[in-house]
Amino acid sequence: MKKCIVIPDSFKGTLSAFEICEIEKQAIQTLDPGCEVAAVPVADGGEGTVDCFLYALKDCRKVEVDTTGPYGKAQKAYYAQLGDTAIIEMAMCAGLPQVEGRQNPEKTTTYGVGTVMKKAVEAGCKKLVVGLGGSCTTDCGAGMGAALGVVFRDKEGKEFVPTGETLGQVAAIDLSGAKALLEGVEVTAMCDVENPMYGPKGAAHVFGPQKGADKAMVRRLDEGVKQMAETIRSQLGLDLDQVPGTGAAGAMGAGIIAFAGGRLQSGISTVLDLIGFEKMLEGTDLVFTGEGRIDSQSLDGKVISGIAQRAKKQNVPVVCVVGSVGDGIEGAYDMGVSAIFSINQKAEAFETARYKSAQNLKATMENILRLIKASR
Repeated sequence: MKKCIVIPDSFKGTLSAFEICEIEKQAIQTLDPGCEVAAVPVADGGEGTVDCFLYALKDCRKVEVDTTGPYGKAQKAYYAQLGDTAIIEMAMCAGLPQVEGRQNPEKTTTYGVGTVMKKAVEAGCKKLVVGLGGSCTTDCGAGMGAALGVVFRDKEGKEFVPTGETLGQVAAIDLSGAKALLEGVEVTAMCDVENPMYGPKGAAHVFGPQKGADKAMVRRLDEGVKQMAETIRSQLGLDLDQVPGTGAAGAMGAGIIAFAGGRLQSGISTVLDLIGFEKMLEGTDLVFTGEGRIDSQSLDGKVISGIAQRAKKQNVPVVCVVGSVGDGIEGAYDMGVSAIFSINQKAEAFETARYKSAQNLKATMENILRLIKASR
């Protein structure tokens, strides 16, 4: 092979996308030393998203900024800048690891995320890509909005920054400050969930418990998000409550649309657009991708389907190297996948096999490469 692309998602609970890239790249360079390898660890918007882009793109630079965390404490964060695009990870300023042992989604805020966005715009960025995932908040992105210049007032006209427990107190929303800041700026959020703002499948009920909310708090948060949805409708004329993805990251998906004038886009589509995947495919002989488990859900706008569909348009074969193979994968071949290989070397429980994932991946890649070499 003259050129190949390695672009895997992580194998959840076993190998990170970075580790997979290194193992696969090393195998290729060992067995086909003349092959040019482009390695791109796939980010889903959660923790590690910015680092994935810094790893994959030589032209990306790391920009450090002063901001605040989920409880308002001063901290540093960084974003990746690619030309006039800033890639921002909300988990850096409002992530679950930052509140370990003291989770409280009624009190936490996305204000720090908005601060990073604001500083990127002030530094000249005209496109903001915000990764949604791993959040410890349920504030509908109101904190983010406040940092961008949105003014929230209660029924007495007093200005405040809403959190999960005070969403229902918002009576008026003034977007003028944020609109002035973001004039000419395109905001996109990486969002791979389809949850609505509230209800049984909404932000509070589905994600609240993992953020520390008990049943009573879940009900309070859900009611607050519902009231914020009604306020957004009456104040801004936006009917977002049942829009897929608006419940992402504590309903920050809704905040991206309502307070930043942005849009939601699947994570893999965003990644492929940013790295210029179509251009990368030129002259490429083979694409290696994969994830922990491929099944019918993998075909629904996820990593493998997104990559395969674009590669198919340029007649570039795609090989999936995965942890395990589930049901309903037949459609993957129609999408552009050429072959699927599980790294499992023998039948054994995941609890045992997980500790062999690195060596099993290496062995599988070497076998695939030997077959390719023998078939030339």
